[in-house]
Amino acid sequence: MVSEMSLPLKRQRYVILGFLLAVAAVAWSFLIWQSVMAGQSMGPGMNMQAPLFFLVMWVVMMAAMMFPTAAPMILTFHRVQVDKQQRGQSFVSTWVFVAAYMLVWALFGIVAFLAATGIQMVIKVSMISMEMTARLGGVVLIGAGVYQLTPLKTVCLTKCQTPLSFILTSWRDGVGGAFWMGAKHGAFCLGCCWLLFVILFPIGIMNVAAMAVITVVIFAEKSLPFGNRIAQIAALGLIAYGLLAIVVPSTLPTYMQSPSGM
Repeated sequence: MVSEMSLPLKRQRYVILGFLLAVAAVAWSFLIWQSVMAGQSMGPGMNMQAPLFFLVMWVVMMAAMMFPTAAPMILTFHRVQVDKQQRGQSFVSTWVFVAAYMLVWALFGIVAFLAATGIQMVIKVSMISMEMTARLGGVVLIGAGVYQLTPLKTVCLTKCQTPLSFILTSWRDGVGGAFWMGAKHGAFCLGCCWLLFVILFPIGIMNVAAMAVITVVIFAEKSLPFGNRIAQIAALGLIAYGLLAIVVPSTLPTYMQSPSGM
């Protein structure tokens, strides 16, 4: 029998989870529509001459791919906030935590845009061939695979795998504290997953199938008991695909899309 005190909390959790999944579903629908309109993969990215458009699309991608994987941490934060409220302590909206988390990923999107634009300009000026560009993409895939095996990846993944431990050890009171906690979790999440998003540049920024696979991998790494093993398997897959792209450049989806960009 559910107690009276637990009913409001359960309802609130359902509302938050439903909202996160609904936003993710809308974001996925928009990405699929945009991908179809754009012709599936857009090589070096979504019109690198339009930074605002890129940033908007990046935030939509993060909502689609990261909200489902971040939901356990967000719900844990809300549960602890409700417990504090029931003890007569101050309550801070969970959306402060979420806003800070998304801000970290948005800032990373700006960095990714600047880096991709710079690389694109260097490739154009250097007149690098399509084959060499694809091979550079293979190097990116190998780098992402190697990163999956590093201690930094393991530390960040561990923080994401244990929501309650993170919340209790990183707790800060007040709106500023909630914002700081959201940003801190976003930083750990970024440290865990950033190269899995970088590989979208050689594979295709608007490649919905690649986005779906990456989302499943991230969710499995964070949520399943053998998440660390999944990270290692993903590493081997990325390294193998990167080596294949170096040997056979045409295996990259972006190979025929853009002769001058990754």
